[in-house]
Amino acid sequence: MKLYFAPGSCAAASHIALEESGATYETHRLDFRRNEQRSPEYLAINPKGRVPTLATDHGIITETPAILAFIAQSFPSAHLAPLNDPFLFAQMQAFNSYLCSTVHVAHAHRMRGSRWADDPVAVEAMKKKVPQNMADSFQLIEDDMFKGPWVLGDQYSVADIYLYTISTWLESDGVDLRRFPRVADLHDRVAARPSVQAVEAAHRV
Repeated sequence: MKLYFAPGSCAAASHIALEESGATYETHRLDFRRNEQRSPEYLAINPKGRVPTLATDHGIITETPAILAFIAQSFPSAHLAPLNDPFLFAQMQAFNSYLCSTVHVAHAHRMRGSRWADDPVAVEAMKKKVPQNMADSFQLIEDDMFKGPWVLGDQYSVADIYLYTISTWLESDGVDLRRFPRVADLHDRVAARPSVQAVEAAHRV
């Protein structure tokens, strides 16, 4: 397998999951500053021009929730998802979908408001709304979506990896992670895992 990623992006979640799974894989780093995600070579692989992209023997997979589920299902011995409980697996997918479709989009309004509006005033208004929207999203996670000690309860899963990845964006979005004690505690425990430290070191190089 081959993971296409960019440092600082949500692709870190897929990278960590691969590392946790024990999979044999390689990576390809894209430089967003050079707009490599829009290069003809990369668009031939992923026409969306975004990361992550996971190339497998079966074909290409995009979108973080799909990649995380694929990794968890492909390497069941890593116990990265409740594979024997369809309802709990669906809850994991619902949580990851919320991170992808709501929280990530709220974050993206800070840098990429031009995706949704051409008016500079509207783009600036979206930027100003980011701290509130991110804080509101994490308050909902903290109060209503987080079972503890992990997202799904007693079992560590790819949902924890994904939540950790997005929680690392809060400071740049103007939100103090420590406002959310349960999420902050999870963040610290995930950050201490060797797989996470290895991936973060690779993304800093």
